[in-house]
Amino acid sequence: MESVLAKMRDPWFVFGMIGQFTFAARFVVQWLASEREKRVVIPVAFWWLSITGGAVTLVYAVRIEDPVFIIAQTGGLVMYARNLFIHRRAARAAAPVGPGKDGGS
Repeated sequence: MESVLAKMRDPWFVFGMIGQFTFAARFVVQWLASEREKRVVIPVAFWWLSITGGAVTLVYAVRIEDPVFIIAQTGGLVMYARNLFIHRRAARAAAPVGPGKDGGS
């Protein structure tokens, strides 16, 4: 028990836990958005929380020199960024085009 308490006082442990809590929060956001819409949805905040939590966890994994977490988080970050890119591209394509928005007059 003493070693657990000692770890909890380590700033790097706290940093890693913040990353994990941020990453886990994405499911709460997705659940609430789905409840509100009455259907399964993945809001853009889900991807931002994935990237933020994944990046913080990756920094922690590098600090503790854990190759399993480094590989997992690096791969995850690539997928989260790609999904965010796809989401933004779709949102841009769905946006109405009006005067001055399409580069014309």
